Amino acid sequence: MANHKSAKKRIRTTARRRKVNQMSESKIKTSIKKVMSSTDKTEAEKLYKEAIAILDRSSVKGKLPKNNASRKKSSLTRHLNSLAVSATKPA
Repeated sequence: MANHKSAKKRIRTTARRRKVNQMSESKIKTSIKKVMSSTDKTEAEKLYKEAIAILDRSSVKGKLPKNNASRKKSSLTRHLNSLAVSATKPA
């Protein structure tokens, strides 16, 4: 247990930051899962734009490394394009 005043403050600060980081990571994962699970192209496009915005924001803020965000965006784009191809194919 912390004995110094500064160490006690550090514990409180760390707890707050941990909560914020968990929320942002959860938001990123949720947005990605929503896009990947969607099968309707129009719905997927709307979710895709939201997910890309979240990934860009988190990359700028330093929550995600730049290449990590780019890789996730590329994966989402591939999924969206595969929906476009399957939607245009005749049954």
